Amino acid sequence: MNMFTWRASMAAALFILITPHAMAQTPSVTEKPDPFLWLEEVQGERALNWVRERNVLSQKELTARPEYAPIKAQMLDVLNAKDRIPSVARRGDWLYNLWQDEANKRGLWRRTTLAEYRKPQPAWETVLDLDALAKAENENWVWGGSTCLAPSYRHCLISLSRGGADAKVVREFDTVTKQFVKDGFTLPEAKSDVDWLDDNTLYVGTDFGPGSLTDSGYARVIKRWKRGTPLAEAVTVFEGDVKDVAVAVSVDMTPGYERTLFVRSVDFFNRKTFLQQGDKLVPLDIPSDATPSFMRDTLLLHLRTELKVADTTFPSGSLLHANAAAYLHGERKLAPLFTPTSTRSLSSYTSTRDHVLLNISDNVAGKLEQWQKKGDKFTRREIAAPFPGTLGVSSLYDPLLKTDPLAEAYWLTYTDFLTPDSLFLAGTANDKRELLKSRNALFDSTGMRAEQRFTTSKDGTQVPYFVVWPKGAKPDGNNPTLLYGYGGFEISMHPWYSGGYGRAWFERGGVLVIANIRGGGEFGPAWHQSAMKAHKQRSYDDFIAVAEDLIAQKITTPKHLGIMGGSNGGLLVGATFTQRPDLFNAVVCQVPLLDMRRYHTLLAGASWMAEYGNPDLPDEWAYIAKYSPYQNMKADVTYPRVLFTTSTRDDRVHPGHARKMAALMLSQKHDVLYYENIEGGHGGAADNEQRAHKQALEFTYLWEQLAR
Repeated sequence: MNMFTWRASMAAALFILITPHAMAQTPSVTEKPDPFLWLEEVQGERALNWVRERNVLSQKELTARPEYAPIKAQMLDVLNAKDRIPSVARRGDWLYNLWQDEANKRGLWRRTTLAEYRKPQPAWETVLDLDALAKAENENWVWGGSTCLAPSYRHCLISLSRGGADAKVVREFDTVTKQFVKDGFTLPEAKSDVDWLDDNTLYVGTDFGPGSLTDSGYARVIKRWKRGTPLAEAVTVFEGDVKDVAVAVSVDMTPGYERTLFVRSVDFFNRKTFLQQGDKLVPLDIPSDATPSFMRDTLLLHLRTELKVADTTFPSGSLLHANAAAYLHGERKLAPLFTPTSTRSLSSYTSTRDHVLLNISDNVAGKLEQWQKKGDKFTRREIAAPFPGTLGVSSLYDPLLKTDPLAEAYWLTYTDFLTPDSLFLAGTANDKRELLKSRNALFDSTGMRAEQRFTTSKDGTQVPYFVVWPKGAKPDGNNPTLLYGYGGFEISMHPWYSGGYGRAWFERGGVLVIANIRGGGEFGPAWHQSAMKAHKQRSYDDFIAVAEDLIAQKITTPKHLGIMGGSNGGLLVGATFTQRPDLFNAVVCQVPLLDMRRYHTLLAGASWMAEYGNPDLPDEWAYIAKYSPYQNMKADVTYPRVLFTTSTRDDRVHPGHARKMAALMLSQKHDVLYYENIEGGHGGAADNEQRAHKQALEFTYLWEQLAR
């Protein structure tokens, strides 16, 4: 795990019924013994029997409805479509891809060349067949990624997950012989962090035994492990604190600029970073919430809070650059590559040999810039790219190759709600680009339209949202409408193209709404930070404001309005339907957080206290208690019928959240549906068959509730 991308990978209720225009001011929460704690026993026999019973009842009802079978078939057709654009990772001369379809449910790890990839039907070479491996070893393996040793990329550390969990087994693999290395590096199941130091040495963070993990369940200790020696003899090189989220290591092997960074993630957003210099670890003097990276002799620094240097103040969300050697020797000569505005934020950036490519969000639409590096100077040029949808940009440069023909090449992707994905091969020399892959339309968008609207939240903040209209829909209040949101951890909701939504929702007459609420990253770090901890309620106020505007604009009515969200988004819809049950007639609550009194004690929950707060502290529990869905559920309130979905193998957000909430609501005589996939991890499914089934259950439920 690279700590500089960890926050992005991690990886989507008040108290009484309230009127549409007034909210209670104080919580009415009394702490009582939790009667459903037994449902937190993930593999407990009693808990699993309860799960199976609920699964049978929910599936019996939903699979019997006329919508289920055709929707599932359509979902499978989309998920297994042959014209999907294979997502590839460059490793030397090869492009690697994991491919899943009806014949390869777990997937083929395969590769091809760029010359082949340019063809409509590339010739792929299978490197590892996950289905065959799972069958041979009698294991339910799910692909978990690979870390390969450059520049040959022959030896890779393959991560394999049982059932899709975050915890993975790590095994060394030879991509030439296509076999696991006999007596090679192997780690047992854990949430491990590994990186190559050289052919015979790894840096390893894993479960070394008692005291080696943080309270969040991630590595607390990094060790250096030599080939041929027992893991128990690995040498400790770095340690964090048990209260940290995790520790990690990042090795940069760029010739002439070799660097190793060790990181303590003290919470989800703050880190202490150390640069290895000889046998010493030297603290990197940067703001704890800034993200550093290196481009040979240049330090790049992405800010989350403003930084004052001498007489200059750089706002939060800026991307700065400095001469790395001079900075490490104490010079603080920083200059901006990107400065945010009220509507523009930096979504991501990547580096070619001589350029930094910026992916910018401008009112939630993608734009690109490139900055050319000459000496310590950068010059800017706008890139003419498709607009106004979602862009993706990824460099192909491999700094470990002496001569890299792709040093200035990059992938460019584009999509929007009504435009299928396209993949281009682009270069920094000009805006000419080669269209390599594009998807066929997965649904008929004739007569459809997508628009961006704004509404005013409770405190006066303008909140944008997208509306995707099916053919022939009018603002007459009769449209089945699905409102989707997330609103946390600085994760943005940009336009996407979905054949599943197209076939299961749009073609049947459904309206889709995507809310860009506070807590997300659509307008940079400040947009996120304005809805953290004591201000988390603002996310829910924004979501409620969008729902109210949909009704006021006669796009829909409460009878036809449903909401959906997963993970933090599951908390969002849980908090929203308990606060404003009058607004909705359907709630799809996926892999959710719901018991905010105990979330920090369950699995990775402790890692999110920087987002939500610590419920063990009275002052912080005081504001968490006002929205925690589980604590604010009432027997004498009429709620919309809820569908909870989760996974037994989700070892990130504990399935106990959904289990306990459903059980509590049932005990209070509320009508709920519940489905828990026995495998699937935080994504809720391990293969396309499971994904299609879960999605068909969800859309069937939505039509049952909203088309009445």
